[in-house]
Amino acid sequence: MTTPNNQQTDYISPTPTMTPAERQWQKLWQDIEDAGGRYQYIQQQMLQHGFMVERKPIDTMSPKERERYKKSLKKEAAEEKTLKKMAWQAYKAQHIVYLGRHIYWSDDTSIDKWDAKDASNRLIENKLPLISKHTQLASAVNLTVPQLKGLCYQREVATNIPYTHFTINKRNGTPRQIWSPIPRLKFVQHWILENILNNLMTHGAAHGFVRGKSIITNAAVHTNSTLLIKLDVKDFFPSVHWRRVKGVFRHAGYPEQIATLLALLCTESPRQMVQQNGKTYYVALSDRALPQGAPTSPALTNIVCVNLDRRLTGLADKMGLRYCRYADDLTFSLPANSNSTKNTVQPADHNQLIGQLLGSVHKVLREEGFNLNNDKTRVIRMGNQHTVTGMVVNGEGVPRVPRKIKRMLRASLHNLASDHLLRDGETLETLSGYAAWIASAEPELGQRYLKKIEALRDQGKLSEAKSHTKADVVA
Repeated sequence: MTTPNNQQTDYISPTPTMTPAERQWQKLWQDIEDAGGRYQYIQQQMLQHGFMVERKPIDTMSPKERERYKKSLKKEAAEEKTLKKMAWQAYKAQHIVYLGRHIYWSDDTSIDKWDAKDASNRLIENKLPLISKHTQLASAVNLTVPQLKGLCYQREVATNIPYTHFTINKRNGTPRQIWSPIPRLKFVQHWILENILNNLMTHGAAHGFVRGKSIITNAAVHTNSTLLIKLDVKDFFPSVHWRRVKGVFRHAGYPEQIATLLALLCTESPRQMVQQNGKTYYVALSDRALPQGAPTSPALTNIVCVNLDRRLTGLADKMGLRYCRYADDLTFSLPANSNSTKNTVQPADHNQLIGQLLGSVHKVLREEGFNLNNDKTRVIRMGNQHTVTGMVVNGEGVPRVPRKIKRMLRASLHNLASDHLLRDGETLETLSGYAAWIASAEPELGQRYLKKIEALRDQGKLSEAKSHTKADVVA
């Protein structure tokens, strides 16, 4: 596992602190707006400072007068050029202007034909913040306009990006790339999640990262099954590109500019780190997409997958199956006991049912912009242990933690109580985590384990075990 890089990070709750130069440009832009615009401001300044030259015919001028007149005109032009440059810099400091290659941006906020009908009413109905200008968005997330632009700007090659990179190992041992936002961006993404995404519609089949749902509710759908089919979507987050994310915000009722900024704040290009002359460069490998590690990514996939979930639910119902999705894990099951005429599939016909299902799921996923990871397709038949998102769902009882986990936890706590050492790979955090996991499914049993851990901690057993693991003894 690689450790996060040493990029400069920012404080968790940002404040729109401006530099002296930014304050200067802000004041200048305010003066420009008070004057009625850049042209009016320039004309006003030219008159106030005496730079405006009265136009006269040069036919009646002497050579010396003509020379002085030309010099005054040149001075006027130079002063006007300086004022125009300053006005443009003030404009850029308070506006977005440009966000990088392949990112369309216009400061024109007038209504376009792609705006949602009754957009304001749609925002109000969904209890979403009414934001129509970039300055309103910057203020809502405690950023200055330059800070907002900096987080949204698309750089093909960068020496500094608003994400830290590290890897964690998957269950099969291969590394999973994690791009975690720096605290400033994470604050903004949490604001988007809490104020916008959590108020948008998701399908009932989605259980991952949905309020009131969990791995237990996901597993509970598939209790007492004769057949369990577990599928996995390949490259789930990277498959959701920033334009699809922008479509989510457009459909919610936000105008073009705000939807663009929100989409850029929630996405990042997959990057490769390149070392050259002792310097690290982050090179974009493809278009921006949802990063694994951003708090907004799971909620956005649930919203993007509403139509996918709707179609797969209809497919499952037609075939007499049950369906649910937890992030990129798709699960179908054939219930054991049902009076429905749909559920008359005999074990001998299971292979035909599986073939029809897989072919249809492949087709639906492709049409919805995803692909199936064939290497992770699992078919579990009657007589084997059925697990869904880590929970055992055999029989009609509630989902439960696998027996081997309970045995392992019970043995570890017994060893600690007997002054024995923790086994290799065990930590106090994992033991507490297992106990909390059991408590989420079987509260009475889980609470007993949690009380045992607390009792051992009070006796000082856990603090001793922390410094006397087997690994320490070997070292």
